[in-house]
Amino acid sequence: MENIQFEDFAKLDIRIGTIKTAEKVEDADRLFVFKVDVGEENERQIISGVAEYFSEPEDLVGKQVPVLMNLEPRRIRGIESQGMILYVSDEEGLTTLEPGREMISGSVVK
Repeated sequence: MENIQFEDFAKLDIRIGTIKTAEKVEDADRLFVFKVDVGEENERQIISGVAEYFSEPEDLVGKQVPVLMNLEPRRIRGIESQGMILYVSDEEGLTTLEPGREMISGSVVK
């Protein structure tokens, strides 16, 4: 693994978001589209290729997750993704990474 400078890490804006809606992307086996409250006026729309790890997208609604806020928006299957939800994985699969207690949406991850 390559080391990075602290200044590079400091560029990341990671905040806690609350998943408000989660749906499968039509005609895409791996993609979910989320609406996430990150403490801004409007919810962020985020696309994640995690469908193989969660049986129903609705099971993720209400979860609080870290969101990379300052990732350049990109279109996936014609849908704009406005950030990235961070997950944790091991040899058994992938799951959400959640704070130890309920946090205010938009709280900064340090």
